Amino acid sequence: MRAFKNVSSAVLLMMSLLFLSSTNSLALPKAEQKRGHPSRTHPRALSRAELRDADARLSEMGYGTGRNALIAFQKYEGRKVTGQLSREDSEAIMSATAPEAKDSGYKHVEVDLDRQVLLLTDGDGAVKRILPVSTGSNKHYNEKGMSGLAYTPRGRFRVYAKMSGWRKSPLGLLYYPNYFSDGLAIHGNPSVPQSPQSHGCIRIPMSAAIEISRALPVGTIVLIYDSQAFVSAKDWAEADKQKQEANIR
Repeated sequence: MRAFKNVSSAVLLMMSLLFLSSTNSLALPKAEQKRGHPSRTHPRALSRAELRDADARLSEMGYGTGRNALIAFQKYEGRKVTGQLSREDSEAIMSATAPEAKDSGYKHVEVDLDRQVLLLTDGDGAVKRILPVSTGSNKHYNEKGMSGLAYTPRGRFRVYAKMSGWRKSPLGLLYYPNYFSDGLAIHGNPSVPQSPQSHGCIRIPMSAAIEISRALPVGTIVLIYDSQAFVSAKDWAEADKQKQEANIR
């Protein structure tokens, strides 16, 4: 009987110690409780030097600088479009290669509908400027007394007319429009969504509208394509070249 009492006392003593230990643990400050279990650390913030390097690399590749440059890069590379530079974006920028045009050998502008970017080339067809765009949503619209399909056509076109400053169209205001097909234009707009949202025009950031207008004189070849449709305009460019040479003679 005495042995049983001794065992019972030992069990009660052990349970009391365990209870006190558990109580003391709950009473500890949270910081001390977590000391043995560190939480997941956040990625180290980018330094000013890293931010400058990323901005410089974007400019070197033709994207320009600032938020629109980053958005264009994210769109072209198929990354999540945030407009915020993460460490992963920074690393991708530093290891990326400059975009290349789908057609080469002559000056023109390309609009990649899948990536939602505009590529401006020089006389050799090398890409010199990349911009984020928003093109036709491919949805039916019925507004301001007009209805239709918000569609940006695929194919090859030429800039046939242009205007400086603002131009009021039936569906809204266009800033420095460069017309390429039946009233559709490449133009500046205060709103350039990350996805296709226009009525059919090609919206570009306001900050680049004057620059692009100057780079697209009447007659400039415009190629608009997606993964399913592409048409080269090298024969147009060659015909233009021969015509210029004939005029010089």
